[in-house]
Amino acid sequence: MNPAPQKHPISVSEWHKMGEYNIFPPDARMELIQGEIIDKAPIGPSHAGCVIKLIELFANQKGKNALINVQNPIQLGNLSEPEPDLVLLRPASHFYQKQHPTADDIFLLIEVSDTTLKHDRDEKIPLYAKDGIIECWLIDLNEFQIEVYLNPSANGYTHKRIFESGQTLIPSQLPQIKIPVSEILNP
Repeated sequence: MNPAPQKHPISVSEWHKMGEYNIFPPDARMELIQGEIIDKAPIGPSHAGCVIKLIELFANQKGKNALINVQNPIQLGNLSEPEPDLVLLRPASHFYQKQHPTADDIFLLIEVSDTTLKHDRDEKIPLYAKDGIIECWLIDLNEFQIEVYLNPSANGYTHKRIFESGQTLIPSQLPQIKIPVSEILNP
């Protein structure tokens, strides 16, 4: 009897070798999520504009307390290397040039979502919780709200709160930063 076909999860090291050997076209937009190669959606103007706003808002307040990492890989375990929209990292003199940041390096991770909302909420946010990222924000550009996730566990985040215009966000690990929701969501 023939066994059913099995998926072969790709490890982070295999993923890196594929990159070294130019397996993918140079303009390919992909990330590795739980051993699977996922095509990333094109970035539209509202998404890109929101990321630019986030960079400005955090750059003006973070001082030397954090590094801003935008749409670059982070390594989560041996099977995932997602590229979140924005991450605030622990300062490091090497600026993460020898290895990608891991969950222990992350103060705050942010995903900006419009067309990818379901994937971000159902796949990526639980992955971030499982790997122990302390705090994630999911910016929902469709509903004009921000979901804040705290207290990671193997089964997901145990605390979720929704913020809307008129409220202020304060990252749990960087309390000196205060971001008005309206400055993120309003055009």
